Amino acid sequence: MKLVQPKWPSVLSSRVILSIARLGPLGSKLPAPGTWGSLAGVFYFLLFFSHLDFLQTILLTAAASYVAVAFCGEAEIRLGKSDPGEVILDEFVAMPLVFLGYNSLKGATSEWIVLLVGFILFRIYDILKPFGITKLQKLNAGWGVVIDDLVAALAACVSLHLIRLFF
Repeated sequence: MKLVQPKWPSVLSSRVILSIARLGPLGSKLPAPGTWGSLAGVFYFLLFFSHLDFLQTILLTAAASYVAVAFCGEAEIRLGKSDPGEVILDEFVAMPLVFLGYNSLKGATSEWIVLLVGFILFRIYDILKPFGITKLQKLNAGWGVVIDDLVAALAACVSLHLIRLFF
């Protein structure tokens, strides 16, 4: 399936595109940029999503994901690379999905344990890409960059809820 790269970011300068796609210096100056982007995503979740309900989180994440597709896809074009490691906006916008149902998760244990385990699970799924997540990464334009992270986040969310259920 051929997905269309949003055209609107093409009018922006490379400096703006790459700065947003890299989350400033997090993606370009630090080692393990995906980990830093995910960590920034945990704080993004805490600041903007932790008080929202399921539907609000899904809708806001969908909107942020479209913006991420646009910027990540344009960054791929400008860098001449497919899913460059320094582009970490995708990890950042996916992180709130890890914590869907957050209030029920933190009710059983410390909030920081939930955040830490969710972060670790997301990184595992994002790096290993099991369950066919690798195939999603092959979608064209910025879609493959972002969608694989969204699915990794949902896999981490399911795992978190299963851990809570059984422990």
